[in-house]
Amino acid sequence: MDKAIQHTAPYFDSRALRAELTANFRANGDDAAKARPAMVERLKVLVAEARAAARLGLQTDHSGRRCAAGLSHFQDELTRVLFDYTVAHIYRATNPSDAERMAIVATGGYGRGLLAPGSDIDLLFLLPYKKTAWGESVAEYMLYILWDLGFKVGHATRTVDQCVKMSTDVTVRTALLDARLIHGDGQLYGEFEERFHTHVVAGTARAFIDAKMAEHDARHRVTGESRYKVEPNVKDGKGGLRDLHTLHWLSKYLYGQGVGAATVAAGIFRSEEVATFRRCEDFLWTIRCFLHFASGRAEEVLTFDLQPWLAAQLGYNDRGGLLAVERFMKHYFLIAKDVGDLTTILCSALEMQQLKASPGISRYFRPLSWKQRRQLRTRTEFRIDNDRLNVADQDVFKRDPVNLIRFFAEAHLSNSFLHPDAIRLLRQSKRLIDDDLRNNPEANRIFVELLTGDTNPEMSLRRMNEAGVLGRFVPEFGRVVGMTQFNMYHSYTVDEHLVRTVGMLTDIERGGASNELPLSTEIISTIRNRRALYVAAFLHDIGKGQTEDHSIVGARVARELCPRLGLTPAETETTVWLIEQHLTMSNIAQSRDLSDAKTIRDFADVVQSPERLKLLLLLTVADIRAVGPGVWNGWKGQLLRTLYYETEPLVAGGHTQVKRSQRTAAAQDQLRLDLADWKPADIDSYVDRHYPDYWLRTDAERRVEHAKLLRRAERDGLHVATDTRTDAFTAITELTVVAPNHPRLLALFAGACAATGANIAGAHIMTTRDGYALDTFLLNRAFKDDEDELRRGKRIGELIGRLLRGDAWLDTLLAERGPPPRRVMAFTVEPDVIINNALSDQFTVIEVAGRDRPGLLYELTSTLSNLLLDITSAHITTFGEKAVDVFYVTDLTGKKIDSEPRQEAIRKRIVAVLEDKLEKTAPPA
Repeated sequence: MDKAIQHTAPYFDSRALRAELTANFRANGDDAAKARPAMVERLKVLVAEARAAARLGLQTDHSGRRCAAGLSHFQDELTRVLFDYTVAHIYRATNPSDAERMAIVATGGYGRGLLAPGSDIDLLFLLPYKKTAWGESVAEYMLYILWDLGFKVGHATRTVDQCVKMSTDVTVRTALLDARLIHGDGQLYGEFEERFHTHVVAGTARAFIDAKMAEHDARHRVTGESRYKVEPNVKDGKGGLRDLHTLHWLSKYLYGQGVGAATVAAGIFRSEEVATFRRCEDFLWTIRCFLHFASGRAEEVLTFDLQPWLAAQLGYNDRGGLLAVERFMKHYFLIAKDVGDLTTILCSALEMQQLKASPGISRYFRPLSWKQRRQLRTRTEFRIDNDRLNVADQDVFKRDPVNLIRFFAEAHLSNSFLHPDAIRLLRQSKRLIDDDLRNNPEANRIFVELLTGDTNPEMSLRRMNEAGVLGRFVPEFGRVVGMTQFNMYHSYTVDEHLVRTVGMLTDIERGGASNELPLSTEIISTIRNRRALYVAAFLHDIGKGQTEDHSIVGARVARELCPRLGLTPAETETTVWLIEQHLTMSNIAQSRDLSDAKTIRDFADVVQSPERLKLLLLLTVADIRAVGPGVWNGWKGQLLRTLYYETEPLVAGGHTQVKRSQRTAAAQDQLRLDLADWKPADIDSYVDRHYPDYWLRTDAERRVEHAKLLRRAERDGLHVATDTRTDAFTAITELTVVAPNHPRLLALFAGACAATGANIAGAHIMTTRDGYALDTFLLNRAFKDDEDELRRGKRIGELIGRLLRGDAWLDTLLAERGPPPRRVMAFTVEPDVIINNALSDQFTVIEVAGRDRPGLLYELTSTLSNLLLDITSAHITTFGEKAVDVFYVTDLTGKKIDSEPRQEAIRKRIVAVLEDKLEKTAPPA
């Protein structure tokens, strides 16, 4: 135990260990029970030393594959030692027979000879033809030792016949496909191999391939379809290790060995593609091994809190406007893209060989029309091979580089998949994309037609991107390929977000979101600058990753690029303006009081025309919906519609299709229809309770819910009434509270949410004419099932009632809350407090930005109340880890805060809250 740790696999001297364990057994009088504790402790030290040596090697050479192979080698030697010890000292075969034969076989991932630190150890105890007491005892003893050492062991004790019979299950068959003899009876293992390949594998290739690809697709649906999710699953995510495993399984099933010489000989992969497979495999294994070592368990998700640490471990530095963590993640996503390319090549090749059912038949493919086939026949550069678009010869791109762009137009025209030979040639020909091609009018015309096409521009752009053509043809786009933004708000890489934004516009134009986006669906057919809108969608975030504001950088890129693409000067100016202002409408809708006339006037001064207002609304909606799942919700849609309708009369010179009074009356009339079972006098009385802006800021469904909630509170004499609704798709739960209004009510509501661990993602604050607060909090969903989530909302509502009655003390409840979530703590958001008297004619506007945490809104609102400020309206927005809260306030006399010393005092107190340095005191009663 005093010997130096061996730093090369298997990390210990197996001969010396065998002698040491035997000596311990003899020293305990050949008593297995007495010898066991010392043996287990010795092996625990051995395991810890091996892991330490493997981790040191990983930190030194950053080779995850070598680390995984080393851990597998260690496990092999340890298993051999355990087996020999068991059959020599514990369960000796007193009358050896043919039945007392055993082969210890590694299966699954362990069978491939690669183990991550937290991986399961998959063992098969292989028996000849029947189970015996001896065989079961040996297996059981070994398993208990391995479990005592902390290993997670997946195990089975089977005969050869049972292995063959159970291989009808594809999961079992896949695990056995990678079977590898560790120790024991080689003849028995040989019999298993021969029968497995003869009776299981032979003649079943197509069924196996289809089953594995169906499993591949199902896994991606669970972990996320896009390989560009910013917290990727290294093992099961799209572009992860499991995709490489799938390629390995298919190759081994078909050719008897994994990806390598056999697949090259079969024409599936080229040698450089096999090299790409090895490079991707090593990188992903490196990430996975680091994740397991860091977390002490089988952690497969590259979470935000681990990304900066891992970037530092691998030696990435800040450079070129990108953080070290963003450079690391860009590398990750480029690797994931390579994995996707390899998967596409293999699947396409198998379909060409008719070994795999084409997914196009059922999911995408539409047979070519006679006209389409005739159009293709008129081009000598391309042809259709088995319903896949291919090149006519190997010189097609060299002969005319415009064909590099034209190829994707032909794929769009024919609605066909791409032939693997064509994909390879595209990648090999990327160097032909030079300034001459970029400035070629025909190439740019074709590209703009693809980008603005009304069928599926998203697919065309994604195909061009995955082939590496898009980033070469538009170098500014190439800069953001694989680029992440280190925050919790954006779910995809920048390039994926841009492509999805274009797709969202197409969805709107086709009417695919008409129920969710009635205004956008209505106006998109009336715009005159359609090309400018689509180009702006494609370029709006292209300036990301630089020190200068990305909207300014993107506008500058657009000013240079648009003329090249063939846009007119007017279209170019519109595109530039849209990119410069692409965040403006969203920011105003979510963080400004839309009932304040100056808010609308200031926005109208920016927009200036009805056409620009329409274009900006459409771009804003598409942009938000492309950010990620759950980012868009009905509240945001209603806020944007309100801002649009309030601004339209000003930019239309006082002329608008729908006047404010008409929209208010229409909303009230709709409520009367929806509440047909109410008496007309009761509806009139309820309508009179609301200010005019209520009818414009609230959608029809919520107006009905509010009416029923207020009526229930009045009927039942409730001091406070709540209502909860939840949506699993948006991952948001809405908690609406009605109670008599007073200055500290907002702080009390926010405190109740914090005390129950509910994270507030947004809030909408309203008051009625008769002095009631009608506040809705958007809470991040905590439970998978709706019933559990609704119960949580009910508990929060009950707590608010108890607090208002004085039956509970908020400071006591808040003191018991735990630390902020680990994911949020991974980010740094500099506190920012802006106090502005120019944004409103009546109110001082305080804009607060900082890192979100449980209880932040409560602390902010309590602090403002303690500063003797009256909060008239609050606009609460969360962008991932960043909270942006805007408060419209006055002093207690109803005046703005004009004094600079007073403003500075307010600013210091709020910054202290954001930095979590404010002394915590209970609010006054």
